[in-house]
Amino acid sequence: MKKIIAIISLYIFIYPNVFGSSLNSLVNILPKMKDDTAKVRLLLDINKKYSNKDYDSFFHYLVLADQLSKQLKTTYFDFYIYTNYSEYYYYKYDYKNAIAAVKKSNKIALEKKDSKLIAKSYNNLAAVYNHFGQYRFAIDAILKCLDISERSGDSISFAIRNLTASATYYYLNQYQKSIQYAEKAVYFGNIFNKPYAIGMGLNNIASGYASLNMHDSAIIISKKQLDYAKKEGDMVVINYALINLCHSYYCKNKSSELEYYSAELRKYNANYPDSNTLAEAYAAYALNSILKKQYVSAKALLDSAIFIAQQVDAISTFENIYRTYSALFYLQGDISKAEYFIFKHDSIVDNQNIKSINFYTEELNTIYETEKKEVQIKLQEEQIKRKNTINYILLGSLLSALYILFLMYHIYKNKQIIQQQQIYELEKEKQLQATEAILKGQEEERSRIAKDLHDGLGGLLSGVKYSLNNMKENVILSAENASSFSRSIDMLDTGIQELRRIAHNMMPENLIKFGLDTALKDYCNSISKTNVLQINYSSFMMDNFKVDASVSVIVYRVIQELINNAIKHANASQLIVQLSKDENLLNVTVEDNGKGFDTTDIQNFKGAGWTNIHNRINYLKGKIDVQSSATEGTSINIEIPLV
Repeated sequence: MKKIIAIISLYIFIYPNVFGSSLNSLVNILPKMKDDTAKVRLLLDINKKYSNKDYDSFFHYLVLADQLSKQLKTTYFDFYIYTNYSEYYYYKYDYKNAIAAVKKSNKIALEKKDSKLIAKSYNNLAAVYNHFGQYRFAIDAILKCLDISERSGDSISFAIRNLTASATYYYLNQYQKSIQYAEKAVYFGNIFNKPYAIGMGLNNIASGYASLNMHDSAIIISKKQLDYAKKEGDMVVINYALINLCHSYYCKNKSSELEYYSAELRKYNANYPDSNTLAEAYAAYALNSILKKQYVSAKALLDSAIFIAQQVDAISTFENIYRTYSALFYLQGDISKAEYFIFKHDSIVDNQNIKSINFYTEELNTIYETEKKEVQIKLQEEQIKRKNTINYILLGSLLSALYILFLMYHIYKNKQIIQQQQIYELEKEKQLQATEAILKGQEEERSRIAKDLHDGLGGLLSGVKYSLNNMKENVILSAENASSFSRSIDMLDTGIQELRRIAHNMMPENLIKFGLDTALKDYCNSISKTNVLQINYSSFMMDNFKVDASVSVIVYRVIQELINNAIKHANASQLIVQLSKDENLLNVTVEDNGKGFDTTDIQNFKGAGWTNIHNRINYLKGKIDVQSSATEGTSINIEIPLV
């Protein structure tokens, strides 16, 4: 007798259930949800709740999920959607659509390069092939699945994968290999706590031993399976174990044991809803009646088994029932009826073989047509590639010509720019040379005038003062004349001091003797003493400051001009002068609290002051920044490179 083998179908997925509620509560939630990805998840969850129960409802919610997913233009759920389609067509015995759907899910998994999804899709592919008798394709799929699972380290799935391999080898009549893979399923089921894999793995081991006519070993494993299933409360595995025990004890002609397990099967099968298993159970009851030679009862039980099997079109169950019918009529000596049921059994097998061949032929034809289309596509791609190559060459030539023209134009424009830049540089150099000559001439003239005033006129006036003082000692004057004489000497002294001040301003001796910092400090102090303007002078990092004398003179003149502007134009009462050295940069800041001006109009100032300031700063290759406000005064920052 052919034993019940565990068929791993498509209901075990990697789909993450978001909603763990009951079916009714999920259906009630549905109308309240927006059309988004969460609703797609809910529809798929409802869809799975109908699995193995109501495949019309299963299909309805699956289509809704598919439509919403396409509406949202998301491909995230495509793998699960096509896998569920394959499950639907699997149970509708629609090979073409079932295989097409599971291949789409396989393609999606391969495109995603997700090893777990790839392995799952190959497992499902093997399940479909097994279901439709395509065992040669099934073995290829399940071996790929196992290889990917092992390489990716997806050890938690090993139990189910090996169970599928066990079923596939059983259908190929390779019972030893079926047993080996079933033992692996049990091993990994124990490690990862997979009761389904353990129970059905034991079932496949027992079925393998029975098919090898090793019924003692089959009975030991079936009893172990029964004990485990009872402990887990798994009604499916309990019934499978009891049916297999009935078959094994029938083959060993053990009437009392068959009677015992047949009665236990009736107890567990009384309220079991699975029609296919119920039909197998009635066939097992019939074996018990046959062994007790209760042939009328046996036939009645087999008739019931046939009636139940017809409700679900359970082909493998028909095989067992027809074989049992033939045994019943042989024992009664009714050879014609026995041969008739042998014929019916063989017809089912032949039909299955024809279907298998047709499926195989259709699969090969599909592969051939696919390869043919791929060849045509490759030829078309080659033609397109050749055309594209020619187009690329022509386009490349055109682009090269345009690029050469562009380069020539670019070179021409660059030459013009370079020439203009050279002209500008020459003009700038000439302007700087002219500025340098002017500044140098101005300073030389200032120095000469200052020297003439100080040494010439100053000396002369000092001599006159000395003579008058000597005269005062030798001349007797009236009180009134003496007072007038003294005032004249005082006025002469004031004139000498004023002359010295003018000479000092024109060329400060401190600037030459002690440097820029000291000269500026003295100058600012002298201005502050006049009470015209209070100047706060400060310097930083100016110790050991050494620079060409001409630079110091220009900086001094610039600051002098800025202070004069603050007095003459800004009506400022306070002014800050800061001087600092930062690496190779001299920073000058001059800020006043006077009335500001429009900095955008600075170029249009009529006075020579700003022109002189800018010329001097440009000559030193420096930068000047002017910030001015009517309410906050004017702030001028100057940066002068020292290298």
